[in-house]
Amino acid sequence: MWKHESAIVDDGAQIGEGTRVWHFAHVSPGARIGAGCSLGQGVYVGNDVQIGNGCKIQNNVSVYDAVTLEDDVFCGPSMVFTNVYNPRAAVVKKAEYRRTVVRRGATLGANCTIVCGVEIGRYAFVGAGAVVQKNVPDFALMVGVPARRIGWMSRHGERLEFNDAGEAACPATGEKYRLSGDTVESL
Repeated sequence: MWKHESAIVDDGAQIGEGTRVWHFAHVSPGARIGAGCSLGQGVYVGNDVQIGNGCKIQNNVSVYDAVTLEDDVFCGPSMVFTNVYNPRAAVVKKAEYRRTVVRRGATLGANCTIVCGVEIGRYAFVGAGAVVQKNVPDFALMVGVPARRIGWMSRHGERLEFNDAGEAACPATGEKYRLSGDTVESL
């Protein structure tokens, strides 16, 4: 692990090999962060947080308690996680945290908001500024407020165009996909 001199990594935090913690970031003592990650300027990581290998968390993102990021998740600049559904300053609601899970390879675009208690599917792509309030399927392309699915993305981050037989190929890699109802699988 490498950290900038202005970053704070509390005793007890577990950080994997090759992870970089940049300017003014703060990692709490209970955090578990995998190998090969990058935590940008001003990132905060709470105690009850698990971050997998290869994650990229861009500047000014707070990963609050009850959030899990699997391997290779991208969190765009200033995107937001919540952990209490109906917060009040004068009412303590720590016992009401709702768990949020972001599955392997998902992208969370700049300034998007992930309302607590949802699951973001594998390789899903949440567009910049979207507000996610419901679970997101694997490979889904989500945009808007509230977020709605407008298409599907490949593992490589390319938009998939399905033919009448429900088949598509990634324009960048040629990897094949099948659409069945509201489910996409790689072949």
